[in-house]
Amino acid sequence: MNTASNSPVSAALNAKVHKHTPLRTGNGTFGRHGSFPLRFGWIPKGLEELRENPTVFKHEDATVCFGVGKNMVTSMQYWLEATRLVNPSNSDQGLEWSSIAEIVFNEAADPYLEDDGTIWLLHWLLASNPRSATAIYWFFNHFHKPTFTSDEVATGLRDFVHREISSKTSQNTLKRDSALVLRMYAHSHKNDGLNLEESLDSPLATLRLLQRLDVRLWRSDVTKGPEIPLFVLAFAIAEVFQSTDRQQLPIHDLMYSNSDHCAPGAVFRMTEEGLVNQLEAVCRRHHQQLALDQTAGIFQLYKRDTLDPLMLLRDHYEFNAERAEA
Repeated sequence: MNTASNSPVSAALNAKVHKHTPLRTGNGTFGRHGSFPLRFGWIPKGLEELRENPTVFKHEDATVCFGVGKNMVTSMQYWLEATRLVNPSNSDQGLEWSSIAEIVFNEAADPYLEDDGTIWLLHWLLASNPRSATAIYWFFNHFHKPTFTSDEVATGLRDFVHREISSKTSQNTLKRDSALVLRMYAHSHKNDGLNLEESLDSPLATLRLLQRLDVRLWRSDVTKGPEIPLFVLAFAIAEVFQSTDRQQLPIHDLMYSNSDHCAPGAVFRMTEEGLVNQLEAVCRRHHQQLALDQTAGIFQLYKRDTLDPLMLLRDHYEFNAERAEA
């Protein structure tokens, strides 16, 4: 595998690293999406324009650049920030590509969001971002009912915010946020009553983590073997180790979230058996960095050596680029 320092993604490792911090009691983010779900073309287009002009979202002609209305421009900026693909630029008060974006969306990797693995990665980046994507974080880390109504989701989010978030947020805003999660992760239903523009599915709907059963019922099942790519699970595990600053993690901590970390098992809707099977595969691939051990019937995941989340992404996308050129 080519890891030369002049490769397009290797350079990203020298960029400023955005260290993700989990939510503790404090402020979340609600309503900034303007009720627009993330759409397929928004990330590639937004990153492309930012590369040329870091302050494009501040310009009056941003609607012309992106070919969408003013509210959609605001929503596009929000989703770029919530997916951790952009950071504030200190030099011109604009936005710049994050290290993750530099690795994943450069021309040699997946610039047009064509790799299903990248969509799984975006899901983790959102669901593990409680400060900027609070409703999505809550739904995948703390809401565990397999079958539910939209009212139950709205009530659950409201209770979570009342318990965990210090800032005041209106009930209508929370209801819109809970409805957006359902719309963004489920395929459009023929009876939704949405126009063509509104009914375009988000890339996250392709993951099938959420299904609409009828006009009032939804389902989000845990499964033994979701089709999550191993590099995404490895990246998620590396981020959990990084955020908790621990050398070992019991399976329980990787299955269930608390105030200190996000849980890959919950975020990817996996059963405990399915998670253990996937962890065994990750450990075989990264045996120098990770080991899974069982003592008294309890599985523990050990970090043997440095486990850099960005390095894991770089290795995956560089390898795919080399394979495509071969």
